Amino acid sequence: MKAGFLDKLISRLDRLDPESVQTHFLRLAKEKGLLETIFQSIQEGVVVLDGKAHITYANRAAGELIGFNHEAVVGKPMNRFLRDIEWSRILGLDTGEWSKLSSHQIEVRYPVPRLLTFYVVPLSAVESHEKGAVIILRDVTRAREQEASLLESERLDAVRLLAAGVAHEIGNPLNALNIHLQLLDRDLKKTDTQNQATLLELVDVARTEVTRLDLIITQFLRAIRPAKPSLAKTPLSAVITDTLALLKQEIENHNAHVELELPRDLPPLRLDKDQIKQAFFNIIKNSLQAMPEGGLLRISAAASDRFMAIAFRDNGSGISPEDIGHIFEPYYTTKPAGSGIGLMIVQRIIQDHGGRMDVHSEPGVGTTFTVFLPLDERRVRLLKPHPRSKADPEETP
Repeated sequence: MKAGFLDKLISRLDRLDPESVQTHFLRLAKEKGLLETIFQSIQEGVVVLDGKAHITYANRAAGELIGFNHEAVVGKPMNRFLRDIEWSRILGLDTGEWSKLSSHQIEVRYPVPRLLTFYVVPLSAVESHEKGAVIILRDVTRAREQEASLLESERLDAVRLLAAGVAHEIGNPLNALNIHLQLLDRDLKKTDTQNQATLLELVDVARTEVTRLDLIITQFLRAIRPAKPSLAKTPLSAVITDTLALLKQEIENHNAHVELELPRDLPPLRLDKDQIKQAFFNIIKNSLQAMPEGGLLRISAAASDRFMAIAFRDNGSGISPEDIGHIFEPYYTTKPAGSGIGLMIVQRIIQDHGGRMDVHSEPGVGTTFTVFLPLDERRVRLLKPHPRSKADPEETP
């Protein structure tokens, strides 16, 4: 609609015959219908407010983003739907303040959690005597998720680079230690001393520990930059038993007690045993560190139609609400000597197996990590057949 068309039409109404008036109003209706169609088809939400912050118009997208019926909100106050915004103050801002609002973002929880970009344009920018504003809402949730995913990828690359460098620097002295221990073992065997057996035993223990450290580094690198999992059918109980055997000494040192609740009829899982052991190792160690004065760790498992759920419940110190949203982030740790990569490794391994992780924690009560791993084959629930009625054709002789 051209600017000033409506004003010219009104000024000439007394000079127009009925047929011309009808023609002009049909033109107005046609152009209004075109604008309405355009506003209802765009993805951005559009809401028009009057000077009292009451809604005079809203398109379909605005209703979907904020959670109202766009046809039934005319005349209702905007603060009924977005409560945390001072609309009266915003509508009273001068022209210089409006630009600051265009970059603001708001988070809504209804009808679904979303992150919205919040744009406001005063109607006085179009007509100086107009009061009110136009709100433009844009859903930027996916863009923010993509940004977070890119940031996480960059962090992981940094962790991998650091891990490779640290492993290389540790690997060199370990190799040197192993070589010198071999030489020491050879020389001790040639000497006839009173303590030869004891010294040889100590050397053997040292060599075993060096080998174990080398294995830990290898597993760490494999976990931090995991290869494609080598899947094979494996009983869950075997993985958990092997993992607990590796942590036997640490469990005793923490004066912790472990209870297993593993039903005998659990189906085997297709998984990479070494990688899942690494994931379970990190979870259990995390639980033990949360119980420095001792406690109970209960490991249970249950199978549904699609997933095996393995829960690790401890009665340790728990995780605060402020920290629980960051525990899978690289380098984030609440422990003085923590690296902040243990749970990140766990999450990466579980995701590579097509699974997911949940965590529930209450400070002072304990934490539960639940790992969901997909079953090899979906088990189908068979429904009991309904009893046939006497009128069933198959029962009729």
